[in-house]
Amino acid sequence: MSSLKFREVGPENKHGIYKYLKNEDMWVCLDTEGLDPFIPRDKYAVMYFDNAKCHACRRYDIYWFPFVRNLSNESSEFSFYVVLCSWFARDCESLVASATFTYFDVHSSPTTVLLSWMDDKVVYKEKYDGVLSDIDLKTIVPSFPERVNKFLRGESVRLPLSKEDTIISLLSKLLKKGADLQ
Repeated sequence: MSSLKFREVGPENKHGIYKYLKNEDMWVCLDTEGLDPFIPRDKYAVMYFDNAKCHACRRYDIYWFPFVRNLSNESSEFSFYVVLCSWFARDCESLVASATFTYFDVHSSPTTVLLSWMDDKVVYKEKYDGVLSDIDLKTIVPSFPERVNKFLRGESVRLPLSKEDTIISLLSKLLKKGADLQ
């Protein structure tokens, strides 16, 4: 692991892959090199795809970093990562971060990817585009292992939130409807 550690990852940080270290309450920049994407080999991993030039990502940061700290104190099941570039795969000083954006097909920011690694492969993943509130994150992340288990049993899995169900999306609709009424 690298010696570059931060309380939070932001647009001023170097591009790359960061992992949250619960015992230190710090994010560490992983020493990753090469052209291959970074795929966490954790039973449950949550990845935040962040663009330094993304204004919505700065809004997401307000929810993401406290959520990671809180859930990490409650559960050790999850590993958390930030994949940081300036603007997606096309403007990135980290080849690994750029390849990871491409591998996970990330074209909007922020994007949150949850995945489960078992038997030397990704067995299940979910992808959420846009800003997720703390309520959204609390709805999606802690229940992820249940959805993985349902999937592995061959049962139908329903995502806990659609893009239209997120708190941010619902508030935006209400504000727009209020503006339309005036």
